[in-house]
Amino acid sequence: MAVSSISSVAAGLYKKAHSSIPETISLPPRWLSTSMYEDFVTKNASSVSQIESALRSLTYIIPGRFRESELASESLHSTIQLLSLYHDSLLARAIARLPSSFPHPHPTPHNRYTKFWTAKSQLYKRVALLLQMIQYTELLWEMTAKRKGEKIRWRVVVVLEMVKAVCRLLLMRLTNLRPLVSPPMPEREVDPRTVEETTDKSQWDGMDPTTLEGSGSESLSWTMPRTGLNLPTLPDSSEISEYLLKKVLTADDIKPPKQLLHRVTSIQGQIAEAMWILRPVIYVLAMQRWQSDRKSWRPWLVGVSIEVAARQLAKKDLAERVAGGLRGLTGLEREELKKRGWSMGWWAMRGAFYENVTKAWIYGFTGRLRGKPLLDMVGGVVEDYAYLWDEYYFSTATM
Repeated sequence: MAVSSISSVAAGLYKKAHSSIPETISLPPRWLSTSMYEDFVTKNASSVSQIESALRSLTYIIPGRFRESELASESLHSTIQLLSLYHDSLLARAIARLPSSFPHPHPTPHNRYTKFWTAKSQLYKRVALLLQMIQYTELLWEMTAKRKGEKIRWRVVVVLEMVKAVCRLLLMRLTNLRPLVSPPMPEREVDPRTVEETTDKSQWDGMDPTTLEGSGSESLSWTMPRTGLNLPTLPDSSEISEYLLKKVLTADDIKPPKQLLHRVTSIQGQIAEAMWILRPVIYVLAMQRWQSDRKSWRPWLVGVSIEVAARQLAKKDLAERVAGGLRGLTGLEREELKKRGWSMGWWAMRGAFYENVTKAWIYGFTGRLRGKPLLDMVGGVVEDYAYLWDEYYFSTATM
């Protein structure tokens, strides 16, 4: 009797388990869940950023990286860049979901401006994302195309530069004829929850961490019962000046995001911005035209002339159009002008200037480092990059 009852129970359990197998198999594993991955990234934002930086640095400094395994190494680098872009979107969504009463970090002017346009226009967001993805993978595309011949390589490079130029012209149109910023997407911000955890463990608003030992989180702030907002406690009397300086608002802080860049309303300014956008296309077409003579100065002079003329026209337009001239520029405009100015230094690594001037200096420098401890390894890394500059157009591209 007992045996029969046990057999019936076992049969019932078997049928139940057998019927649940298809349902169990159809469910995704827990570790593959997108929500779990997003939760992991948002809770460990600082650790994830450190891992990304370490992997990115590793692809930069491995000796012999470009000559033996250039495609595999660049594939790894591009994958890390795209993954970082995805992590940026996860962290941005996590911060956006936080309640308004939660303390948020003060965004940079660049992030305020780009967040405004990505939130206002889905087309802007998609075009900016496409542009950034192309910039992260363009060297990989060129390496892949070069394996099929120089003609295919230059065609791919020209097509990529044309697509990027179209994207930039669209972004300029979508922002009502405002200059472009680099990058066009918001940069990563620190998760406020991570900031709060770090501050609670060390110091808070300039207070000595020893004064916080043994006290709960209630002593750090007081929640107002009607509004629910947190009222922070004051810092130590010796650090009040530093505390107040952190709270000072500048003129850019109170401006609406879209006013952080002046509109380009004059014909002169629009021509200058269009020249800056189209410069890479014209330069790469000239490079393709004279690819047989790498030491020819014609492509280099054409590219440099267009970029210098675009910069001078833009500065002249800003001086005439903006109240106060160049002194009346916003912080974001000054920052973008500075970026464009520094990027002009890369012309020393391009075309005829590199072939006739810089290349000899680089190989002479690395030759003097050979046979010397530690310095020999530095020279090897520089030579690996010299090989990259020799062979690929996008290795020195700044746009």
